[in-house]
Amino acid sequence: MQPLPPIDLSILIVNYKTPKLIVDCLTSIREYTQGVHYEVIVVDNDSGDNSKEIVLEAFPEVRWLEMGYNAGFARANNKGIDAARGRLILLLNSDTLLIDNVLKRCVTLLDTQPDVAAVSPMQINRAGKVHYDAHNGFNQIRKFFFVLPPTPFFDRLLEFFMPERKYDDPNQVDWLPGSFVMTRRTVIEKAGKLDPDFFMYGEDIEWGWRLWKQGRILLLRDAYYVHLEYGSSPEYQQAQMTWINRFKPQLQMSCLLWVRKSYGVGAYLVLILHYLSMVPVIFVWKMIINIRKGRGPFSELHNQKEFTRKIGSFLRFFWPTLLKKPGFYKL
Repeated sequence: MQPLPPIDLSILIVNYKTPKLIVDCLTSIREYTQGVHYEVIVVDNDSGDNSKEIVLEAFPEVRWLEMGYNAGFARANNKGIDAARGRLILLLNSDTLLIDNVLKRCVTLLDTQPDVAAVSPMQINRAGKVHYDAHNGFNQIRKFFFVLPPTPFFDRLLEFFMPERKYDDPNQVDWLPGSFVMTRRTVIEKAGKLDPDFFMYGEDIEWGWRLWKQGRILLLRDAYYVHLEYGSSPEYQQAQMTWINRFKPQLQMSCLLWVRKSYGVGAYLVLILHYLSMVPVIFVWKMIINIRKGRGPFSELHNQKEFTRKIGSFLRFFWPTLLKKPGFYKL
């Protein structure tokens, strides 16, 4: 009996009630991938449905792991990393589709360029357009979380305090979105696995910070994969957001945790003080607008109240975050 060839790539997919998306994703992998010996590991976050039956009926070769609870993105992927047998590891979202043999290209790149720590193609949406909300600089993300009027003055002010890092290689970035990150097992052994404190969002940025210290991070500008926008939502639509409430509370909480872990106490406190100081500003601003329009000063303040409520929700984690206490930062 011939021994099985060594596994080049372990593809890790976290499932939470998205079996049909996984089947579509794996179908695209099987259709387009050649020249790569890979395995697929699906880690289920206690979906409580028939996800396992649906996926294994279509792809019986998939290795299925159970978390036993909704562990979020980081912990589930860490379980997959522990079980992986490939020399390369790919974190891949369930709501993604391949459109060509991009896995082979990324594998070859990592095999031939040892100074590269991680690689990913560009994200496109279901309409074939590059995602407009892709942010691949650490300071770009940090600036994005300041709720300030989008004016040239504030843009220049934030750029002065948090300038963008410049690279000679146009493909080089600071970090890669967790929907597609391919790296080496040896890099993970040095950088560490994903931080289990994170439930969802921000963990890919924090992990990217540690991967970035191990070598170049490349986002291939001429390679693509489909990331279905809000793919796990039956409406395939993002919830309506306003200027002051443009972040999901869990996203905001996770990025505050990332800032604390990667940039220290000062950077974290600056963001907290910024949010607190914005509360009276947005209320007064709205009241002035109401008066100018002939309305009562206290009318239509639902956005301002929601902003205040969100601040209260992640302030529950203020002391654990400030002291960097290990935990499960889930709102």
